[in-house]
Amino acid sequence: MQQSQFPRPAAVVFDLDGTLVDTAPDLGGALNRLLAEHDRPAIALADIRQMIGDGAAKLVERGFSASGGFPADPGLLVSRFLVLYEQSIADLSRPFDGVAAMLERLRAAGMRLGVCTNKPALPTQQVLAALGLDRHFEAVAAGDGPARKPDPRHLMAVVDRLGATAATTIMIGDSANDVAAARAAGSKVIVVTFGYTPIPPRELGADAVIESFAELPPLLGL
Repeated sequence: MQQSQFPRPAAVVFDLDGTLVDTAPDLGGALNRLLAEHDRPAIALADIRQMIGDGAAKLVERGFSASGGFPADPGLLVSRFLVLYEQSIADLSRPFDGVAAMLERLRAAGMRLGVCTNKPALPTQQVLAALGLDRHFEAVAAGDGPARKPDPRHLMAVVDRLGATAATTIMIGDSANDVAAARAAGSKVIVVTFGYTPIPPRELGADAVIESFAELPPLLGL
């Protein structure tokens, strides 16, 4: 049995896009439909995966920057993107392998679970509900609140609602934002290798790196 590397946490907080759920196909589809409305070429899914992680506005900005810049008011483009995205919020998005079993196991062990994402609140709620994941989480903080990752206040908003402390919480993510937020808050952080980061996961400075969610329970002493 694998040796536990962490004291058993009271709470585990997950990023959403690229960590719990592979949302890139639906995000990419919405972005490419928006680009097509402005006569811009489509972007390959592999490239879109590298653009995700800082919220809808940044994704739209990066998409248009890749094809010549904004043709209209950025705010209007973001609003239109969200409309297009919400029309197909979970057509192709799926939880990564092992997510459901892992969440059940952590909950059965008494750990309190939350989500901290830079995704706006409405699509966050829609994705979690559409994929049957919402029932696992007691607290969710989205990207249209008062703080966003890498700001540690974003993570701490979830930690506080879970009744935990930074020291008894572990953050699970896929990006530099997740690592930076956890470090600034004083939490341990684990990074997955299958997310959307343009930086190699093992270079993000996390406390541990996992290649599948089957590896997570043993790290937490389960």
